[in-house]
Amino acid sequence: MAKGLQGFLWAMLLLFCAIQELGCWAMHTAVEGPGLGEPGDPALLASGRVKRGWVWNQFFVVEEYTGTEPLYVGKIHSDSDEGDGSIKYTISGEGAGTIFLIDEITGDIHATERLDREQKTFYTLRAQARDRQTDQLLEPESEFIIKVQDINDSEPRFLEGPYIGSVAELSPVGTSVMQVMASDADDPTYGSSARVVYSVLEGEQHFTVDSKTGVIRTAVADLDRETQDRYEVVIRATDMAGQLGGLSGSTTVTIVVTDVNDNPPRFPQKMYQFSIVETAPVGTAIGRVKAEDSDVGENTDMTYQVKDEEGVEMFKVTTDSNTQEAVITVQKPLDYESKKVHTVVVEALNKFVDPRFVDLGTFRDQTIVRVSVLDVDEPPEFRPPSNLMEVQEDAHVGSVVGVVTALDPDTANHPVRYAIDRSTDTERIFDIDANTGAIVTGKVLDRETAGWHNITVLAMEADNHSQVSRASLRIRILDVNDNPPELATPYEAAVCEDAKPGQLIQTISVVDRDEPQSGHRFYFTLAPEATNNHHFSLLDIQDNTAAVHTQRVGFNRQEQDVYLLPILVVDSGPPALSSTGTLTIRVCGCDSTGAIQSCNSTAYVVSATLSPGALIALLVCVLILVVLVLLILTLKRHHKSHLTSEDDEDMRDNVIKYNDEGGGEQDTEAYDMSALRSLYDFSEIKAGDGGGGPGEGGPGRNPASELHALPQWVQSPDLDFSVFRDYICRKVEQADEDLSVPPYDSFQTYAFEGSDSPVPSLSSINTWSSGSEQDFSYLGGWGPRFRQLAALYAGRRGEEDSEES
Repeated sequence: MAKGLQGFLWAMLLLFCAIQELGCWAMHTAVEGPGLGEPGDPALLASGRVKRGWVWNQFFVVEEYTGTEPLYVGKIHSDSDEGDGSIKYTISGEGAGTIFLIDEITGDIHATERLDREQKTFYTLRAQARDRQTDQLLEPESEFIIKVQDINDSEPRFLEGPYIGSVAELSPVGTSVMQVMASDADDPTYGSSARVVYSVLEGEQHFTVDSKTGVIRTAVADLDRETQDRYEVVIRATDMAGQLGGLSGSTTVTIVVTDVNDNPPRFPQKMYQFSIVETAPVGTAIGRVKAEDSDVGENTDMTYQVKDEEGVEMFKVTTDSNTQEAVITVQKPLDYESKKVHTVVVEALNKFVDPRFVDLGTFRDQTIVRVSVLDVDEPPEFRPPSNLMEVQEDAHVGSVVGVVTALDPDTANHPVRYAIDRSTDTERIFDIDANTGAIVTGKVLDRETAGWHNITVLAMEADNHSQVSRASLRIRILDVNDNPPELATPYEAAVCEDAKPGQLIQTISVVDRDEPQSGHRFYFTLAPEATNNHHFSLLDIQDNTAAVHTQRVGFNRQEQDVYLLPILVVDSGPPALSSTGTLTIRVCGCDSTGAIQSCNSTAYVVSATLSPGALIALLVCVLILVVLVLLILTLKRHHKSHLTSEDDEDMRDNVIKYNDEGGGEQDTEAYDMSALRSLYDFSEIKAGDGGGGPGEGGPGRNPASELHALPQWVQSPDLDFSVFRDYICRKVEQADEDLSVPPYDSFQTYAFEGSDSPVPSLSSINTWSSGSEQDFSYLGGWGPRFRQLAALYAGRRGEEDSEES
């Protein structure tokens, strides 16, 4: 029965392949086959049918064939083959001659190699039928395909592994974790070789997998990260739809259980104890406590707070964001004498609460913190802490200003001694009783000099002066009326000669250094010595000012040009004080509009037009102008003296005159070496003079001394040219060392030529020819450096003119 079923399957497979490849396999028209009609044959046209030219019956080959004999693939056959061997069958294309061999006589095709469908699924070949004698094609070349039939030889593979997934703890059953997928290289269109199903090999107690989709889900609802934070689950994929004989592959999936806030904070201890000295300043840290939380990440973030009223008043709790600890600090000053132990209730609660787990319980916890205050030796304390005292400025020396009190807060209650910090009372205006703390005046007070005094009082233990307290004390000096009022300024007024009675000429105001609490009130009147005055009147305006008016018609400057009006000013006291001030009134000439034109006193006019500051500015400008003029004169004089020194400066151009004529270019014995030697010695003498003698162009120098007569040359048996070389080198060194002046040239003038010279004189500066037309007057315009040269040649020109005349 099994063989019958296998034959039925093969028949169905062949039928399917025949239908699929109908257009390119076995159906060909036989228009070119031997013994067949040509195109257009009436027999073919009448029947409308085509004749089968090729016949073969199998085109499949099973992969992974392990037999020893070549695997039969199929057979190609032409209906013109009569079995006499006259037809030769050949194939070409993929694998022809290597993988696939054909019997040339029968047309049977065999596979000689083991094939793998996962590497190549089909082969395309071409078949030919030829006459064995003539090698002509009997059938048109036909293309056919040999498919490799799949077998289940590839196991499923998880190509995307390793897998890592995550799921939150306490997730409900069936929560999706992740999906895994396996791929099978077998043919998914043939059989069940590529149909994969999934199952759990390890970890099925906590997770399941969908057999078709590969989705992994939770199998329990009590996954607890604090108990186990990761699971290793092995997933298996089996092909052939999980049937017996299917191949399988597996992979390991790591599932991480993520945290949720399902654990409340808990203090390890129900009570903590700390101690701190009573002198600790506000903000001092007392200690740290921390509540433990089994969760991780932000689920462990906490907030701490003080729950009891006493603790809230005295202490402050903050959260260290890095360590999640509660930092307890002092919020108010502590006092051992008042309370030795403080009890603080500290509460910890999670910052982020998950509402899904509220029913698990309250997410907060409390603990008790006992703070013991340690006693220390403290300095005295001032009581009450008032820092303001008042005293009258006319108080006598030794008057009591006030009393300060300080007590030792310690249990021993040591006696206290007082002192004044003299750095705050350098003039010793106040003193203090060391035992009682009474502050008294040490000098006469003056409110107008200093209205306030700020001193520092020291209180220390009698037997331990290192325990010192300081208190700032402000002492206000109360005013008494001890300064009379005075005119605000030395008033000066002007009145026109044609002034009319009742004309206002000046308004008077006063100043008083005192400051009465009720304010100033001043009274004005004319002094007793001015009671007989009939020229001016004084009117008290009742607002601490007074007005001066004229009482007569007109004034005469010729008779009296200045009036002095004494004014008496009295304050309101007590006691009432007064002073007398003088108003100066000048009589001036005015125009028709009342504008002052002139007064007899020049000083008044100046003072009315120029202020003292303007006068000072004017004097400064005049002084600056005088300095500038003197500076210009000094610079001109210095420049003139500089030009004079340049005029008298010694010429460094050395003009040497020879009165003998040389012998031309070939005459090398026409020069007197002694002249150069004397010039060398002269330069040494001039250098030794230091620029002060005649050699430097002083006023006592004789110009004629620069002319040296050239003596007659006496032939010397030896010619020494080292003199020239030494002289030139010395001059070069002098010029190099003198960086303040430019280099100078040295002119050597030869006035005569030798008797043996065949050429006339070469000198362009001077000549003995009486017919010379050269004019050397232009040398006078070359400056002081050529003054001597111009004098020489101007004199020579004069002599020639006298000879000609």
